[in-house]
Amino acid sequence: MARARSSATRTAAPPAWRRRLMLAVKISAFLAVLGLGALATAVFIARSQLPSFESLKSSPNGQMIRVHAADGSVLVSLGPSYGEWLPYDRIPAVMRDATIAVEDRRFRSHLGVDPIGIARSVMIRIERGRWVQGGSTVTQQLARNIFLNNQKKFGRKFREWILALALERKFDKDQILELYLNKVYYGGGAYGIDAASRKFFGHGADRLSLAEAAVIAGLVKAPSNYSPTADADAAKGRAGVVLQQMVRNGFVTQAQAASADPGEVKLAPPARQNSVRYFTDWALPQLDLLIDETVKPLEVWTTLDPTMQREADAAIRANVPKGAQGALVAIDRDGAVRAMVGGTDYVSSIYNRATQAQRQPGSAFKLFVYLAALEAGRTPEDREIDEPVTIDGWSPRNDSRRNSGEVTLRTAFAYSLNTIAAKLGQAVGFQTVADMARRFGITTPVNTHPSMVLGTSDVRLIDMTHAFASIGNKGVDVAPFGITRVTADNETIYTHEVDRSRVLVAPTVAAQMTDLLQTAVNTGTGRAAQIGRPVAGKTGTTTSSKDGWFLGFSSGLTTGIWMGRDDARPVAGLHGGTAPARAFAQFMKAAVAGRPIEQFDTQVTLPEAQLEPDAESYYGAPDNMSFVDDDGNPLPVDAPRAPAGDPDYYPDRPGGPPPPAGIQQPLQGPQRPRDDLAPPDTGGERLDQDWLDRVTGQGVPRRDPGRAQPPRESPDRPNQ
Repeated sequence: MARARSSATRTAAPPAWRRRLMLAVKISAFLAVLGLGALATAVFIARSQLPSFESLKSSPNGQMIRVHAADGSVLVSLGPSYGEWLPYDRIPAVMRDATIAVEDRRFRSHLGVDPIGIARSVMIRIERGRWVQGGSTVTQQLARNIFLNNQKKFGRKFREWILALALERKFDKDQILELYLNKVYYGGGAYGIDAASRKFFGHGADRLSLAEAAVIAGLVKAPSNYSPTADADAAKGRAGVVLQQMVRNGFVTQAQAASADPGEVKLAPPARQNSVRYFTDWALPQLDLLIDETVKPLEVWTTLDPTMQREADAAIRANVPKGAQGALVAIDRDGAVRAMVGGTDYVSSIYNRATQAQRQPGSAFKLFVYLAALEAGRTPEDREIDEPVTIDGWSPRNDSRRNSGEVTLRTAFAYSLNTIAAKLGQAVGFQTVADMARRFGITTPVNTHPSMVLGTSDVRLIDMTHAFASIGNKGVDVAPFGITRVTADNETIYTHEVDRSRVLVAPTVAAQMTDLLQTAVNTGTGRAAQIGRPVAGKTGTTTSSKDGWFLGFSSGLTTGIWMGRDDARPVAGLHGGTAPARAFAQFMKAAVAGRPIEQFDTQVTLPEAQLEPDAESYYGAPDNMSFVDDDGNPLPVDAPRAPAGDPDYYPDRPGGPPPPAGIQQPLQGPQRPRDDLAPPDTGGERLDQDWLDRVTGQGVPRRDPGRAQPPRESPDRPNQ
């Protein structure tokens, strides 16, 4: 009987493996309950810390910079682009359905995380040996876009699940889909369906067709690969996949999908990268010095005048010689940069020749020579003798190869006489001239060799324009600026304040300099820059016509123009008084048309009538550096002016190469009959005093008839 009880006991006792299994089940159940509790706690905590729906709507991802012109129009948007926020009921149904079909077909049924999708993703990973799809729901993607990053780590994935579950607990499905469609990245810098629609199709997202919605929905998987701006065919091919997913999930019929042909979708042309980008590329880097905000979207208000910018672009393109480049800067009386052109085409070359290029200014640099002389007490009426001069072994001569004896400084400046500039530089000191240039805003190194008075130091166009603008502002510094104010979240965080306290030269000196500049435009080398109202300016041309400059001001606006080749090779026919002066006139006529005519403080005074202009005006030759090599070093008086083989080189000595076609070579030596020489385009008419009186409409007192008089310039000859 005892054996029977023992047998029954052995039969009733569960096997050891079953006991272990039951223990494992209990432990697992306990851990599951514990895990669910921890998960619920984590989700509850995450939900309590989530921002409100309105806060999530107003917080973009990344910093956007939108740049405005002076009239408020948008010049360019940089960084992330956000369109109009579309509430759920304004989002087209085809856009909502396309997104759910291709990104999360069980969106309406899961709790934020889709176990079926995760399992499918794991199985494909096992089959193919790599991750092909992640199984992320729309809610998970929203959580990742707003709160996390794209690192493929389990810790990040776990946090993503917690946040997705929390989002589902706090917001309903429609709110989650609204947030997703307005914030997800679609490529090309576009965040949200409205920004994507405007970028790729040129209209708002509330007007999306079925085919367009399929294109946009297909971008989320790989924006860089499927972006229409990067690969239009790939984008349309991906859209076909989206349409088939919509058919498979019952959102559209096969017939509707077939009628929505992605191949027929018209894409908006990409924004043209015109010359405005030269300005924005110069202005926007200054933000780092002006503000500290690096997160909030910025609205940057600039000085650029769109109308002036178009006129500047047209003037450069219409006048720049073939094969050459051109640049323009226009500065208002307070320093506001109204137009900037850094080259003939921004797309082909983003190099900004207005602010980056360093080129020799030629006789335009004489501005600083004469400023130093005027500040030292000289006046435009003072007289100097135009005669051969040698300074430290350097012997500059006028490009006309002649000397005219005693002349006024006004006459010497108007006709760009090199010998007078050299004598003035020696008198005031070449270091004084260099200091004057730096005082007026020249930021590049200025040498102090005697030849520096003829513009042998490299300068930037914007610096030279700055200097001329300060003269036009009666000697008060006019520092160029491009940004007027910056706002973030409708709050102004920066406002530019114009500094009018820095006086560079006395008003009388500035007025005398303006007097000289007026004469250069009215009767000297810059006559092509006349615009029918008072203009003051100066030309500049360098060796073998490698650079042509014109800088001047009128009615409160100062404009500087440079033309030449990037490789510094000669440009046939390029002189400061031709293409650059014509471009100046074309631009300024339009730019100041709506401004009142302003008279300068000094009236125009004609130079001495008997003096002919230098060769820059008379023969179209360079206005300086005839006896300076490309590095600014002095050349012997009898040395050639350019290397042999230079097509623009025609030294006036026996055996030299012939002059270019259309250029009459000056006669040589004392046998030249100076009174009887007339340029070929005057029809042989004698250029005597009667001719000058008839052309100018006024009588000029004759000089001593016994003194030899050089010929005078024909009004029809191209001038510098």
